[in-house]
Amino acid sequence: MNRLACIVVGGLVAVNGAPAFAQSTPQPPPAPPSSRADAEARYQIGQLERVLEGAVEHGVTILRDRMQDVTQMPMDLMVSDNAHARGFRLEGYGIFFDVIAPSFETSALVWNLKTRDQAVNGVQLTRLSQPSTQGARERPGSAASNQDPDPQQPTATTDPILTDPNEVYRTEVTAALKDAMLDHSSSLNVGPNEWLTIAVKGNDLRPRLAPADTTGRTVILRLRGVDLAAYGARQIDRDTALNRIEVRVF
Repeated sequence: MNRLACIVVGGLVAVNGAPAFAQSTPQPPPAPPSSRADAEARYQIGQLERVLEGAVEHGVTILRDRMQDVTQMPMDLMVSDNAHARGFRLEGYGIFFDVIAPSFETSALVWNLKTRDQAVNGVQLTRLSQPSTQGARERPGSAASNQDPDPQQPTATTDPILTDPNEVYRTEVTAALKDAMLDHSSSLNVGPNEWLTIAVKGNDLRPRLAPADTTGRTVILRLRGVDLAAYGARQIDRDTALNRIEVRVF
């Protein structure tokens, strides 16, 4: 009787224990894949990053061509690096792009140009100070010797690119970035109360132990999503949209 009970009990344990032994360890639920909307948003931000880099490069090309035309000097070695842009979505604010623009090594160029201009002006002054043969035959006080310069004679003007090339460069890059904001941001889905912001600064190649750069400037461009939507819907014209882009220089 006891032997039969043991067999029955053992059988019950085996039968009841089999399912528990056969059960696998519970696995955590798989991580949800990235939503399609998030992936699309990152893709569109990456697209505008490349557009902004191209816009900055366009400004560099314009400045380089102008300087070559004015100075008759090659400018290919004056650019420090290529443009770089990174975009982020900031919850509650909008989309922000950090843009690093190539720096133009203009200090040596401006010094050379000033030195050349001083040399040219010195030669001209020397020539003017030398008495001419024709002037020696003229009596002092004559009409020819006292003749004033013709007020209608056009005077030479200095191209602003020679006096402040950095400001010209900043103006060209800002204009190119403004166009990019209006022409290539519709797919970002910036909310009406959000901002599309671009911060652009020149590339800093200073050593780590060098003193702080006090001459560098950061240009902040931003436009509200409601204005972007109005321009996309043709409710405002391009000039109005460009004027609504806030520009600050720090």
